[in-house]
Amino acid sequence: MEQPNAKTLAFASSSSLISPPAKKYDVFLSFRGEDTRLNFTGFLYAALCQKGIFYTFKDDYELEKGKDIGPKLMNAIEDSHYAVVVLSKNYAASTWCLNELAKIVDCMGDSGRIQTIFYHVNPSNVRKQMGSFGQALAEHQKNPRNSSEDVKRWRNALTKVADLSAWHVEDHT
Repeated sequence: MEQPNAKTLAFASSSSLISPPAKKYDVFLSFRGEDTRLNFTGFLYAALCQKGIFYTFKDDYELEKGKDIGPKLMNAIEDSHYAVVVLSKNYAASTWCLNELAKIVDCMGDSGRIQTIFYHVNPSNVRKQMGSFGQALAEHQKNPRNSSEDVKRWRNALTKVADLSAWHVEDHT
């Protein structure tokens, strides 16, 4: 399958949009920082900028150090036209990532505004919550700080984005 690039992630030309509501960001990038920040997501962000998609929310540029990031992240999702979700091996280990994903699905789930990228993960493992995704969700389920309702929302959100048409980036080394 063709690997994503900024041109294919441009989603729609402005001439094909019918008076979209004003939003602060064109794209919200959801990713597990330790997995992809310095490689794939960093390159994706740069490619989007190169193609003229300048208003992309990427947490390391937009968040003030020492501030509560939760409200800023949720507001940025609401204030974005599209979301690109980069699902990597440890994505589901992060409750931050899972909360972002659930919010993205709540805001954009059936609108065609979510693009999923499977970065070195099997889409079936995400959809069926097996492998690292199943292990992470089992750990979250055991953690008393996570409600069963939260874990259910996270599972549903993962299934939803795994069922969307997506790009699959594999390691060919």
